Amino acid sequence: MPAESLFRGLGPAENIVQIQFEGQPLNVPAGISLAAALLLCGITHTRESAVSGRRGAPFCMMGVCFECLVEVDGQANCQACLLPVRAGMRVFRQRGARDLQDGFEEVADE
Repeated sequence: MPAESLFRGLGPAENIVQIQFEGQPLNVPAGISLAAALLLCGITHTRESAVSGRRGAPFCMMGVCFECLVEVDGQANCQACLLPVRAGMRVFRQRGARDLQDGFEEVADE
């Protein structure tokens, strides 16, 4: 099987949706991952390390490396490579470590 048949191009931008990244509107093709959309728009990093502040960006594009973590609509720790874009998404860089979910401390103490 030729490798070309395994890939599909973005083709003409017929279905465009608008998302926000760090408060800036971006027009991106519908049906692609959030990580691919951000890379397509020239976003050079999506997160900052909690330890050193090192910038991270989508790398593996399949959910293994966690370099593409972002905050989406108020939800932290979202892997951008696993999320399809949808109109109206509000996306922010993940800066440092995020707090644990409410109630986790109570469960851990029991």
